[in-house]
Amino acid sequence: MAEKKDRSSRYAKTPIVVVQDRSGRNVELRALREIPVRGAQFSLTPTQDDRLDMLAFRFYRDPLVFWRLCDANDEMDPQDVVMPGEPIPIPPAN
Repeated sequence: MAEKKDRSSRYAKTPIVVVQDRSGRNVELRALREIPVRGAQFSLTPTQDDRLDMLAFRFYRDPLVFWRLCDANDEMDPQDVVMPGEPIPIPPAN
């Protein structure tokens, strides 16, 4: 599998595992990523217009690192992280 390396990816340090699919072919997949425990610098109460990518740009200057906000929250679905009126933790950039 030709893989493009992106050192800023949240999966950059996640190992690749090989599993067999139903037809017996070997398939390369990423192992489950451990979510680091990070304390929040502060919290924000989002408005109806806020989105994860917009908040990531606002706090980290990169909309593609929205996953940092997801990692700091207990929600499984990223759509549930930004709920108007419900404070969300904002973790540090690193």
